[in-house]
Amino acid sequence: QVQLVESGGGSVQAGGSLRLSCAASGNIASINNMAWYRQAPGKSRELVAIVRSGGHTDYGESVNDRFTISRDDAKSTVSLEMARLKPEDTAVYYCNADQYITKWELQDYWGQGTQVTVSS
Repeated sequence: QVQLVESGGGSVQAGGSLRLSCAASGNIASINNMAWYRQAPGKSRELVAIVRSGGHTDYGESVNDRFTISRDDAKSTVSLEMARLKPEDTAVYYCNADQYITKWELQDYWGQGTQVTVSS
């Protein structure tokens, strides 16, 4: 089992910045990808950014060039730097990690979520 704990959410005005952090603990060996998702009220959960085990990153189209994801495997953390925030970035942000539990099977883990509110 892997436990994920997010921190760093809060309220900010449009144009501001926030940094989210997520610490993984437990059986962290073989963690593969780490990512951030978000879910706004009445909407489905969407991928914000992902950093793969090799370091390659991908971003959701709506946050590209504004958000930066990074991971520190030595500390088992993943962070999300959010800049030029917009009201439409308001959502609960979830940390996600997947882990090989067999040679071919991946298990997904989720944090409890942290609220980000951007006011206009």
